[in-house]
Amino acid sequence: MAETSTDNSSAAGIDLSQFYQVFFEEAGENLENMEQLLLELDITAADDEEMNAIFRCAHSIKGGAATFGFSDVAELTHQMETLLDKLRRHELVPTPPMVDVLLQSGDALKAMLGRHQGSGGDEVDTTELLFNIRAMVAGEAPPAAAAEAADAPVVKAEAPAASVAAQAAAGGAAPTTGKRVVELRVGPLTDMSQADNLVDLFKEITDLGTIEPLPDDPSLANTRRYKVDTASAESDLMDLFTFHVAREQVAFVAYGDAAAPAAAAPAKDPGYGFFEPVEAAAKPAEPVAAPEKGYGFFDDAPGAPAGGKPAATASAEPQQPKPVAAAAKPAAPKAEKPAAALEASTIRVSVEKVDQLINLVGELVITQAMLAQNSRGLDPVVYQQLVTGLTDLDRNTRDLQEAVMSIRMIPMSTVFSRFPRMLRDLANKLGKKVELVTQGEATELDKGLVEKITDPLTHLVRNSCDHGVEMPADRLANGKPEVGTITLAASHQGGSIVIEVRDDGRGLSREKLLRKAREKGIDAPDSLTDSEVWNLIFAPGFSTADVVTDVSGRGVGMDVVKKNITSLGGTVEIDSAEGYGMRVAVRLPLTLAIMDGMSVGVGEEVYILPLSSVVESFQVSQEMVKTIGGSGRVVEVRDEYMPVIELEKVFQVPRFDWEHNSGIMVVVEAESGRVALLVDELLGQQQVVVKNLETNYRKVNDVSGATIMGDGRVALILDVGSLVRRSRH
Repeated sequence: MAETSTDNSSAAGIDLSQFYQVFFEEAGENLENMEQLLLELDITAADDEEMNAIFRCAHSIKGGAATFGFSDVAELTHQMETLLDKLRRHELVPTPPMVDVLLQSGDALKAMLGRHQGSGGDEVDTTELLFNIRAMVAGEAPPAAAAEAADAPVVKAEAPAASVAAQAAAGGAAPTTGKRVVELRVGPLTDMSQADNLVDLFKEITDLGTIEPLPDDPSLANTRRYKVDTASAESDLMDLFTFHVAREQVAFVAYGDAAAPAAAAPAKDPGYGFFEPVEAAAKPAEPVAAPEKGYGFFDDAPGAPAGGKPAATASAEPQQPKPVAAAAKPAAPKAEKPAAALEASTIRVSVEKVDQLINLVGELVITQAMLAQNSRGLDPVVYQQLVTGLTDLDRNTRDLQEAVMSIRMIPMSTVFSRFPRMLRDLANKLGKKVELVTQGEATELDKGLVEKITDPLTHLVRNSCDHGVEMPADRLANGKPEVGTITLAASHQGGSIVIEVRDDGRGLSREKLLRKAREKGIDAPDSLTDSEVWNLIFAPGFSTADVVTDVSGRGVGMDVVKKNITSLGGTVEIDSAEGYGMRVAVRLPLTLAIMDGMSVGVGEEVYILPLSSVVESFQVSQEMVKTIGGSGRVVEVRDEYMPVIELEKVFQVPRFDWEHNSGIMVVVEAESGRVALLVDELLGQQQVVVKNLETNYRKVNDVSGATIMGDGRVALILDVGSLVRRSRH
């Protein structure tokens, strides 16, 4: 299908394939937005603006798909558009099966677009979806949902449902109007030649019909009026005209008696989905609002050419122009201008370019540090200008570094947005009622971390829904609300971001965890603290589920969650109260490219410890260090014994001052364990640019990366988690 589109566009002298990527990105954004709106929709009191927003998403995808020749996408979105059109015009009442079929259609569209984009996969069969949507459009319940929605009410059915269904089944599309005469208004315009260009465009396309100018109306300033005789749908004409003028400057209104069938169909959207329904919402039953149906954003009601309602009375016709102007003018700036400003203030840039920019800024930071270190011996009086310039360079480099790093920062809302749909499906599958609450969606995190944290968070949310939140009957019996709550919260704390997954479910049972641990052969004495007991769930193969299901219970998950988060330099904390709920807090660094570190010296070498892992440092005497088991060494710190690791021996640092004794210990913490590192000196705290040692050299045990110091030397960044595991062995 895409190939046909390319051939056609080439014949016309334009290669549309260059715009494919933009279309796929915009379509993906529209699908995500539509899914979010559908999940938040209150079917008992659906808001007109929400329905209009959902309709616009489907309409945008349909227009782009039709332009590029993706006919399967265009067909499905056209049917969705028809159903949404009836919902937003209040001809149908929204029901849960309708929301379900629209969500399923969104999933199908994602698969179709992925296939057209070249990701492979089988062709998507939409036969059942199309059948169900057409049945709902006709006011009938599809067979799959007959038991739940057999009596789905059709609020307004001026056109017989049977004829609509017959037309839809026969043509595979929504019914269109026959030849009719409407009045086209273009304005207000600052340049009246725009209207002439639009008329010329209409005349060039011979199969659109005819267009004739009408006398100017003094009440409509800077607006041109035309009599249009056409058989084309007003939505198609609108898409054509808005290439030349703004959408809010084009309106279709009734022309004489020819508009009578259109006037018969009640309309509550005097802004074709872009404006608030000022008049129609206030007085939905007044005849004056009826001729304003749609303004050309969607097709006329079925049966418009013949057999419609009686013509509108003559007294209603003169009142038509004033409500149009009153409804359109105030609302247009409200809806359109922010969207235009948003489009103008954003730009799409590939991640590779951003990574390259960050890498270059990192090199600049290193160069600036080298210049600063080499200039320390200069006399500031003699070299006043040079020292001042280096000070400015230091300040500007730091500002540039922060600005560039912020480019990769994206809000947590991109992660949180995928959970409402997942939680809705999972809750339905488990027979539970769950509400998702999100907090701190605007909190920003590095893009690389966002991509890697999604899977662990997904497992934590599923775990809360499956193990945490009880069945509705159990919750009521325990005096809780029937609907459980799962909260996703993100916040900045110091130089880290903390993401919490909380639920108000049954919480963790200390006795059950200890019993399960002993069954698995894990050493779990009763003397363990609550925190240590909660951490048992991170043991490989550990699960509190009594029955293995396709959701959980195999003991694979929580250990992987902790492993993945630890690999990102993060930590996991659990807090729980039996009967009241559970909280899992994930703490992560803001970025993986630059980190705060503490420099320590061992012999002639320099090592970097992640500052987030450093607990304390102190001077040590030989009497404080004890030898156990012949080779192991421990140090006593406030009545607690910690393993001692000599970095000199771990990395075989050559030493030439044989009589030197290391007298400083740095306590570091990772994976719920602490060790004391024996070093020669503390060199200071600084921000370092992290370089991947494995990519540039090879993997080195106990080392997570490297950086370049101000004097040009390479310093290794230590993997604290690996050192803690080494002490346990």
